[in-house]
Amino acid sequence: MKNISILGATGSIGTQTLDVIRHDSESFKLLAISAYRNFEKIIEIINEFKPELVVMIDESAYNKVLEYCKENNITTEVKLGYEALNEVATYNETDIVVTSVVGMIGLIPTLKAIESGKDIALANKETLVVAGEIVTKEAEKYGVNILPVDSEHGAIFQCLQGNKYEDINKILLTASGGPFRGKNFDELNNVTLSDALNHPKWNMGKKITIDSATLMNKGLEVIEAHWLFKVNYEKIQVLVHPQSIVHSMVQYKDGSVIAQLGPTDMRLPIQYALNYPVRKEAIATPIDFFSIPNLHFEKPDMETFKCLKFAYEAGKSGGIMPAVLNSANEYAVDLFLNSKIKFTKIQELIEDALNHFENVNNINAHTIINKSNEVTEYLKGKNIF
Repeated sequence: MKNISILGATGSIGTQTLDVIRHDSESFKLLAISAYRNFEKIIEIINEFKPELVVMIDESAYNKVLEYCKENNITTEVKLGYEALNEVATYNETDIVVTSVVGMIGLIPTLKAIESGKDIALANKETLVVAGEIVTKEAEKYGVNILPVDSEHGAIFQCLQGNKYEDINKILLTASGGPFRGKNFDELNNVTLSDALNHPKWNMGKKITIDSATLMNKGLEVIEAHWLFKVNYEKIQVLVHPQSIVHSMVQYKDGSVIAQLGPTDMRLPIQYALNYPVRKEAIATPIDFFSIPNLHFEKPDMETFKCLKFAYEAGKSGGIMPAVLNSANEYAVDLFLNSKIKFTKIQELIEDALNHFENVNNINAHTIINKSNEVTEYLKGKNIF
């Protein structure tokens, strides 16, 4: 049996991770979880899975969960605040930490988990985007596995089994194209929040769904792939694949291409990561190939969707620039989600930040956090509204 902790248990990935655990309860035990404010769902999780530790970020939600546990004589320990996330990440006999929180918040807990010898099922792509070199070096130092949970990186990881990284000629990273595939800039200028949240294929959290609509999600995945699979950016090619059946491919130096195909169900890569290196009975409904009319691939439009181009540029620059990219994106997306800016303003703010800040190459986790805060403060002072 593997003991699991989840950072971000009530979000999209966290919820689907619980489904995987539920599907194979003889193989997994849930020990520790965190959430921001969704106390109703956390109480349901406590009743079903009986975790030993729960951390809530929101104080009001913390008080509700704590009161519920006391009134019902539940022994689950309940703690408050961001620093307590580190306790979830390093908890006792945990074998695998699923990092499914969104944004920079995942960096320090992930590093703490690695230092305590936990394998990482990584859904928090920002951790590798802003601190890929640091995180991968720490993982090597402490002998832990970083198991990708993103459908694309999980696909690449599977395509690499039995092969050598040095034999990779190219990583072919697929993208659905999001809800605005084929639109020009003028058309994007008038899209609504509801339009942007209407993803044609995947059910994801709001922030990731907006990132998919701008193609920033794919840009972040390019940087993540660079660190996970030790390939240069010139060897990472994005393909728009609207059917989302081929989740990614690897082309080897002999010209062979190995692809991983599957349903649009995040439980599949989660299940593979949690059980690695063992495969278990399917939790997701297998593909019916006779129902697929075609498989289509096309180049991404990086002049209209500039976020993908910005990500390549920031990744190649290295140093602090991926953190600048990520922080600017987080701030801009939050503004859009709160209906304070237009959709096209997201990439304008990111470009502004990338042009404003100079690169710094000698970085650590605290440098990254400080610079990210600087980026947010800079953009707050831009008189955007």
